[in-house]
Amino acid sequence: MARLDEITGNAAAGLDRESAISALAWWVEAGVDVIVDACPRDWRTAGEMPASPSAEPDPVQARPTSPDAPMPAVTANLAGVATLAELRAAVEAFDGCPLKARGVNTVFADGNPDAGLMLIGEAPGAEEDRKGQPFVGAAGQLLDRMLAAIGRDRRSAYITNVCFWRPPGNRTPNAAEVAACLPFVHRHIAIVKPRVIVALGGVSLKALTGTDAGIMRQRGRWQALAVDGTSYALLPMLHPAFLLRQPEAKRLAWADLLSLKANLDAD
Repeated sequence: MARLDEITGNAAAGLDRESAISALAWWVEAGVDVIVDACPRDWRTAGEMPASPSAEPDPVQARPTSPDAPMPAVTANLAGVATLAELRAAVEAFDGCPLKARGVNTVFADGNPDAGLMLIGEAPGAEEDRKGQPFVGAAGQLLDRMLAAIGRDRRSAYITNVCFWRPPGNRTPNAAEVAACLPFVHRHIAIVKPRVIVALGGVSLKALTGTDAGIMRQRGRWQALAVDGTSYALLPMLHPAFLLRQPEAKRLAWADLLSLKANLDAD
C-alpha cells in the first residue's frame, strides 16, 4: 500500500488515483481523518506552524489544545430552558466547545425521554456524527442487544452523551470539552428526571460524579447523583465500545444488566 508521504512528497511520481485513495484510507483507519491546522504543514520537518492566511484567527485553533488547559469562558444562559426542544436549540446554538467546529452534526439524544431510564455515554463516533444520532455504530448495535437482553429497546430507554460533538479521530474528549458541555448535561437530566441513570464508561462517570476512580472499580456499584437538588440512582457500566475490544468483560456487563433490570422492575 502506498504511504501518504510518498504521494504528498513526490507528486511527480505519477501514482494513480486508486493508490492515492488507498493511502488516504490507510490513514482514516488509523484515525487521521481531519486537518487540524489552518494551513497545510509538512510534519516531517521541524519548525513553526505557518500562520493562517486569514486575517481573522481560526476559532478552533485559538482555543487551548492541552487536555487540561482552561477554555475561554463561553457559557450558555440555561435559566429559561425548560423543555427538551429548548435544550436542543440551546445546544445547537452553543459555540463554546471547539468540537462543534469539526463535527458534521450535533448529536443530541435518541429514544423515549419518559422511559425512566437514561443512558449517558461519552461522545459521538463517526457513524453517529454522520447520522446525528447517538449510539448507531457498532457500539450502538451492541447497546441495542444489551437493552434487548433485559426487555428494553430505544422506545423504553433514553440515550445521550456527555459531549454532543465527535472528537477528531474518535479520540476521548478532553476535560475542557467535557466541562463545556456539562451544564447542558445537567439540565438534560433535570428536564428528563429519569428514575435511573446509567453512566456508560469512565468518561461519563467522571463527568457526572467527578470521581477519579476507574470504571472497572466503580462498575456495578449503585450510587446517588445529585443534580439541581434532586437525587438520582446512578449505575456505572462498561461502555459498549470497550466490550467490543474486550469481549471477555461481557460477563461483567451482564451482571450489571441484571442489577439494572432488578432496580427498574422494583416498583
